Amino acid sequence: MITISESAQTHFAKLLSDQADGTSIRVFVVNPGTAQAECGVSYCPADAVEQSDMRFNFNGFDAIVDEESAPFLEEAEIDFVTDKMGSQLTLKAPNAKAKKLKDDASLAERVEHMLVTDVNPQLANHGGQVSLVEITAEGIAVLQFGGGCNGCSMIDVTLKEGIEKEMVAKFDEITGVRDITEHARGDHSYY
Repeated sequence: MITISESAQTHFAKLLSDQADGTSIRVFVVNPGTAQAECGVSYCPADAVEQSDMRFNFNGFDAIVDEESAPFLEEAEIDFVTDKMGSQLTLKAPNAKAKKLKDDASLAERVEHMLVTDVNPQLANHGGQVSLVEITAEGIAVLQFGGGCNGCSMIDVTLKEGIEKEMVAKFDEITGVRDITEHARGDHSYY
């Protein structure tokens, strides 16, 4: 689940030595599975551990992970790096923005994963996002845009030159894309 380097374990054990007995660290993801996902580490007093929480034993301390964050922390790595500029704690969680796909994931799950991990981070720069509505029997991925993409004058270029090309190249079963968004131009629209 989570790998914590020896240097990070030493760092956490030292920090926790100044806390009340039984205090652990909590590793969590806020907004898991979204482009806005953020990981964090905090102190976790013994009375803040829930029955559904997962507990991982490390050298001198325990790490607590809540049930909702757990799948998004698969393959997470915490390290404590010291260089000439100082020391810093790093937390890398490659699955925080989207759960790792299972080997037997359906086409819809694979397409949605691509939208969440590849497309939405780019659209988020403009305050937008896209989601999969359905995949038709003809292999058309039906999409709905929101946020800054709704009403944007560049949506056709984004749809056909960006998303469709990438999706058709990545998935043999996809023959094209269609936008069902009822676009309303407004202050929220990017262009």
